[in-house]
Amino acid sequence: MSLTPEHILKALGTVEEPDLKRDLVSLNMIRDIEIEGTKVAFTVMLTTPACPLKEKIRQDCENALETHVAKPLGLALEVEVRMAAEVTTSATIGLPNVKNIIAVGSGKGGVGKSTVTANLAAALARTGASVGIIDADISGPSIPIMFGVEEERPDIAEIDGRQMIIPIRKYGIKIISMGFLASAETPIAWRGPMASKALRQFLTETEWGELDYLLIDLPPGTSDIHLTLVQAVPVTGAVIVTTPQKVAVADALKAVGMFKQDPVNVPLLGIVENMAYFTPAELPENRYYIFGQGGGQVLSQQHQIPFLGEVPLVQSIREGGDEGEPAIFQADPLIRKAFEEAAQKLAQQVAIRNATQDKTKPVSIVR
Repeated sequence: MSLTPEHILKALGTVEEPDLKRDLVSLNMIRDIEIEGTKVAFTVMLTTPACPLKEKIRQDCENALETHVAKPLGLALEVEVRMAAEVTTSATIGLPNVKNIIAVGSGKGGVGKSTVTANLAAALARTGASVGIIDADISGPSIPIMFGVEEERPDIAEIDGRQMIIPIRKYGIKIISMGFLASAETPIAWRGPMASKALRQFLTETEWGELDYLLIDLPPGTSDIHLTLVQAVPVTGAVIVTTPQKVAVADALKAVGMFKQDPVNVPLLGIVENMAYFTPAELPENRYYIFGQGGGQVLSQQHQIPFLGEVPLVQSIREGGDEGEPAIFQADPLIRKAFEEAAQKLAQQVAIRNATQDKTKPVSIVR
């Protein structure tokens, strides 16, 4: 009996996508089946290039073909499982070609929100995703420094009859920041309406092109900027950054409450606990919990919000931010692993959210 695509699809119909709890065939994740004798090749279309379970899916596919095709038919199959990705989207309306808008917030300043934003964006971009950042922090726009582009200014170009901002590109990431509007020595003393207008321009008058993920680095706390964001565009979800100590977690809880309250109702994609522990370079196996332990995890458990991971307090993270090179690009495996795993879990939560929840719409808030 010769092999057919139906044999392959029937076997792969027994393979479950671990997060979505449905089989790969019904999810339309199996593409481009090729059969030549006993050689079988096909593509598994993942929901994100940052999928942390791609090797498990690959192995499950190979096992299914061995169990349901090779053994019953008495064949020695040669199987090639190709992995590709097609990021899902949460919006039916909003920014053209921007699939997911992710707000990164915190209840208070000084918890490393911008550092986490920069490194999550860089980690996602390293997987092959197309990524952008809006630095919406008016009083402390630090993303330009962290990417080494603080002296640059975006161009303006006419596109389809509209004057559009062309974002700065660094490490493959498209960047727009409040910091590009003034020199580093000049404070941006704006009232709420001015800041909100600037954010709307960054969102709707920037030529973003095709983006899988647009991360918004929000100011600390809860403010007009946060409300403007959810009113202006459909936000996929929010990430909350905190540090372990009680005061930071208490403030992070306020940010959680803002995103969960009616009529905002922005899904919480996860919590990142920054400065979770101190590890000295000369003692890489040691952990010193100088700010307390587990505050972010407790917040995650109490409010059923996914925990994306712990980021240690390590000197190279600070140095990377000062030198304009996010720490994930450095050689320290501890740092690289922390941010890569957090980015993978974030992409995973975005895919789950898009598959299981209603499409996002801008929020209507009447005051």
